[in-house]
Amino acid sequence: MPHPAPPPPASDDVRRAGADRLSLALMDARNQTLALLARWGESSLSVPCQLGLERIEWLAGHVGWFAEWWIGRNPRRGLGRRCPPDAPRLPSVLPMADRWYHPLQAPHASRWDMPLPDLGEVRGYLLETFESTLDLLERTAADDEALYFFRAALVHEDLRGEQLVRQAQGLGLALPIPLPVAAAMREPLSLPATRWTLGTEGSTFSFDVERGHEEVDVPEFEIDAQPVTWGQYVEFVADGGYDRAELWHPQGWAWLQAQPEGRRAPRYVDQIAVGSGAVLQAHFGRPTRMASQQPVLHVCWWEADAWTRWAGRRLPTEVEWEVAATRAGSRGFRWGDVHEWTAGTLRPWTGYSPDPWTRHGDFDAEPLFGQARVLRGAPYISRPRLRWPQRRGFALPGRDDLFTGFRSCAV
Repeated sequence: MPHPAPPPPASDDVRRAGADRLSLALMDARNQTLALLARWGESSLSVPCQLGLERIEWLAGHVGWFAEWWIGRNPRRGLGRRCPPDAPRLPSVLPMADRWYHPLQAPHASRWDMPLPDLGEVRGYLLETFESTLDLLERTAADDEALYFFRAALVHEDLRGEQLVRQAQGLGLALPIPLPVAAAMREPLSLPATRWTLGTEGSTFSFDVERGHEEVDVPEFEIDAQPVTWGQYVEFVADGGYDRAELWHPQGWAWLQAQPEGRRAPRYVDQIAVGSGAVLQAHFGRPTRMASQQPVLHVCWWEADAWTRWAGRRLPTEVEWEVAATRAGSRGFRWGDVHEWTAGTLRPWTGYSPDPWTRHGDFDAEPLFGQARVLRGAPYISRPRLRWPQRRGFALPGRDDLFTGFRSCAV
């Protein structure tokens, strides 16, 4: 199961890995997937048809389909990122695979009505396609284009694993995943002005929204050494933060008023005792007391923005976050406990081009340009190989089912 880690040094070993290391990582990802599916299979929980949720049988089959579609059935996989998304494919080992698991042929709402194979049957499909993937990997040239879709399949499976964990949290499925360790608070860090290059280029695997090139002048700034904690957030709640419209962006206030039962705390919180500061939040189905120095968890962007207004601070820009994560680790900059909201709205950088494998799926950024907010870092449920300082996530500002928190900067 995923487990928390200290502020992670960026490791791009797997993103640059050759066949031997990739095969081990793919095995690890598949074992994680099967362990999570076993937990779901043992439970009596059913997943409702809602945006942000997926039928478990569909998710399981889609993981196998993805690798088969982009690797086993794709004669042009050696082109890497230059492979046309609609290139002709070989037949699947599962005759109905495309009808069931291709996102364009199986729209989200239709997945609950399909006669999908059960988890036991899906395991056979996962095994057969996985053996094919490893066999092809063993015979693949040791260059970045040839290995591109193997690396993409690894990242995709890790991301789907996170999705299974998020759904477990949302529906109360017990998983043995510990919370981040509460750490001693450090004073905010001051960083000098600099000129910074955003974007990744070259052969290292990265998401399409991370690629490109942006030169940015960054003035001197002060940033929290760690994400905002429960102890800090409870003060906002105690001061009527959820009742004061002046603290909220107008769209954020509208979001808050639309929430059921007069929301007065982050998602999954069962109780906040403003006098004592005690917080009870459901954690994989179990009411759990949150330590005051643990990062606040399951806040949306609107809540993060309101807290910073109340505190007389602001959210960091994504370039400030990246500069601090890259340069201030030795000074106590801690990240890797929560996925962190930043001030930025998602937009492409100069030189952006979409990945073939993200088109029209859950990880397609283009429909959300100008709407989604940028997330930096990684949550404690992420595999260590998914953590690098340049990782650029995104989500609509009202999403609070993610393992999200935030930190602040001086105004």
